[in-house]
Amino acid sequence: MRLPGMAPGQVPVRVGVILPFTSSVAGTRNLAQSMLKAAELAMFDSGNPNILLMTADDGNGGAAAAQAAQQLLSQGAEIIVGPLFGPSVQAVAPIARDRGVPVLAFSTEKSVAGNGAYLISFMPQNEVRRVISYAAANGHYQFAALVPQTAYGNVAEAALQDSVAAVHGNVVDVEHFAPDAGSVATPSSAVAKSGADAILIAQGGTLLRAIAPTLSLDGVTKDKVKLLGTGLWDDDRTLARESALEGSWYAAPAPNADADFVNKYRTTYGAAPAPLASLAYDAISLVALLSQGPAYHRFTTAALNDPNGFSGVNGIFRFQPDGTSERGLAVLELTSSGPVVVSPAPTTFQKPGA
Repeated sequence: MRLPGMAPGQVPVRVGVILPFTSSVAGTRNLAQSMLKAAELAMFDSGNPNILLMTADDGNGGAAAAQAAQQLLSQGAEIIVGPLFGPSVQAVAPIARDRGVPVLAFSTEKSVAGNGAYLISFMPQNEVRRVISYAAANGHYQFAALVPQTAYGNVAEAALQDSVAAVHGNVVDVEHFAPDAGSVATPSSAVAKSGADAILIAQGGTLLRAIAPTLSLDGVTKDKVKLLGTGLWDDDRTLARESALEGSWYAAPAPNADADFVNKYRTTYGAAPAPLASLAYDAISLVALLSQGPAYHRFTTAALNDPNGFSGVNGIFRFQPDGTSERGLAVLELTSSGPVVVSPAPTTFQKPGA
């Protein structure tokens, strides 16, 4: 099969895309469509006429995800982009691995990464590591945390323990709360009495706005205790007009890093992209970058694990040997006029002088 504009003798780069187009959840269906549009935009932007996108639907996951993988592999897919959720990745990865086909998935579940499955997602571990490292570099070594009793909270807590150990600090207290505003008072009070000089709040939205004033009432003062956040804080609605958060630090992509992508998407499709659509754009851009070379030998482990990493919509990223991704993130401080970058996102993974 030849594509329009393809040179004679060339084999198309067959890229399988697995997304939940017929999910029972409307928001998930809309996200899948936005991600597909972003993937198509990346394909056109790459200027590579040899790329062929082939889509398959994993619906609500499970057997449908495995069937989608079988369908795409039977059509000659050299690499699979997606799925979105961990259980679907778990179903797809071994089928693709049996054929030597790598998977660029959007899940944040670390347990499904590795053995040919690469997570090109925004991993909470990166955000926790970055903000803890920055806090330690600025003299904070006694850490506490408020984490929700959710899967995200479990990930954030594990990342906190690892990150604090890496900077030779101490975790003096971790308090858990049910994810509702009425349950934050008691754990907030306990953390306030812990003696910590930095408190990680692994929560965003209205709950974050409830926690910050509660800590202040319990005696947590900005001059002695630094509040720390994750990418969940990176939301203008969350941060606006909450004076108790002023002076806090959180890790996120550089502000407006995705502006070009958002503008291009809006111009092309007449609407803003879904928040995670940039990941699909990055995945197809990466496919285009690595698509030189002989068919079915283009997407090697060595190429995907390039330690120099890749440039994406939201900054640099690279894959770790375990299949998770590392991202170059900024640290921002909240001020009365909004977030201000206090530590810029790195533009290279190379160490200075290396």
